[in-house]
Amino acid sequence: MRVVIAEDSTLLREGLTRLLAEAGFEVAAALEDAPALMAAVDEHRPDVAIVDIRMPPTHTDEGLRAAVALRRQYPATGVLVLSQYVRVSYAAELLDAGADGVGYLLKDRVSDLAEFTAAIRRVGSGGSAFDPDVVSRLLVRRRDDSDDRLTERERAVLALMAEGRTNQAIAQRLFIAERTVEKHCTSIFTKLDLSASPHDHRRVLAVLRYLNA
Repeated sequence: MRVVIAEDSTLLREGLTRLLAEAGFEVAAALEDAPALMAAVDEHRPDVAIVDIRMPPTHTDEGLRAAVALRRQYPATGVLVLSQYVRVSYAAELLDAGADGVGYLLKDRVSDLAEFTAAIRRVGSGGSAFDPDVVSRLLVRRRDDSDDRLTERERAVLALMAEGRTNQAIAQRLFIAERTVEKHCTSIFTKLDLSASPHDHRRVLAVLRYLNA
């Protein structure tokens, strides 16, 4: 899987490059600002762009702006943004174009190489990978903003869905049977009025509808 990295911290950028290369990824480019990122994606057409939200010159949201632009201009490239902090508005903006091939992780998660590389692969394969803290904040905001049709257990299942977990992984995390997860998923789809269709991905639609992205 080919990736490009946009991170202004030289230490983190070089560390990510080495770690991902050792994990079997092809690091096509490692850059420090948004314009260079856009040029690299245009040249290399990577499977995933890993983007720091705060980059030069203002170190505010240049990376986010670039990530949103990449999702619009290069839909075949997954986008995984990294941040020091949880910003619900950033996650919502990324989800505005859908939940396919997008992720938002806190930089603390990078230290868990297995989780980090799994998130990259999910995003590169068209899935989603959202940090548990980000999902938790989004779910709390959604619950505060409207009447809640889902049970606590269904919200837990949906939160893990938003992280990109499979039914098997959700079952292991919640210590329940996979068949029970399937029942919860069916209930979630019913409560959110998502009927089965060969043209729609109900897991993605459920996350988007409930988070109101």
